Amino acid sequence: DLYRKVFVFRKDPSDAYVVLRARLEQPLHNFTVCLRSYTDLSRPHSLFSYATKAQDNEILLFKPKPEEYRFYVGGKFVTFRVPESRRDWEHVCASWESATGIAEFWLNGKPWPRKGLQRGYTVGATAAILLGQEQDSFGGSFDLYNSFSGELTDVYLWDTGLSPDKMRAAFLSLRLPPALLAWKSLSYEVKGDVVVKPRLRE
Repeated sequence: DLYRKVFVFRKDPSDAYVVLRARLEQPLHNFTVCLRSYTDLSRPHSLFSYATKAQDNEILLFKPKPEEYRFYVGGKFVTFRVPESRRDWEHVCASWESATGIAEFWLNGKPWPRKGLQRGYTVGATAAILLGQEQDSFGGSFDLYNSFSGELTDVYLWDTGLSPDKMRAAFLSLRLPPALLAWKSLSYEVKGDVVVKPRLRE
């Protein structure tokens, strides 16, 4: 149980990462991924990387610069421009539905304008899911200058699009529906220099 704990990625740049294990029974037609990050990086870095053998950027949350997030599904991406962070925790949720190709992006409990992405696509179920590195092949081929350095917490993956109420609940750390990946019952393996520590502040 990682309640009130964080992963600290201590080095910059880093070869460290965390492997997450999700029980995925079938391909995803809808999903929501949420996480909270704290970093002073200004270079590009990967937050959440979900790769299949067919597609290394099957799901990717990537921050190329401080005022921009990229959300990938099936190798294609949309860009969400955000205010440059005030060196504070940032909570992001990204959701996608195949039927409409609608991509939603929420930052600190607020929705950004929705965008279109990969309508009719299906996300493969046999996946390598990593925090802290961006996969350029299944489970590997990292570019250290896309690595994450800083603190990560509250990582979740659902096989549905969350409602606006639940998006806000995720930001406020309230009760959430059962998830494929849930921070409070996370199955994970640390690879390299990552330390689990208590959160310093709420």
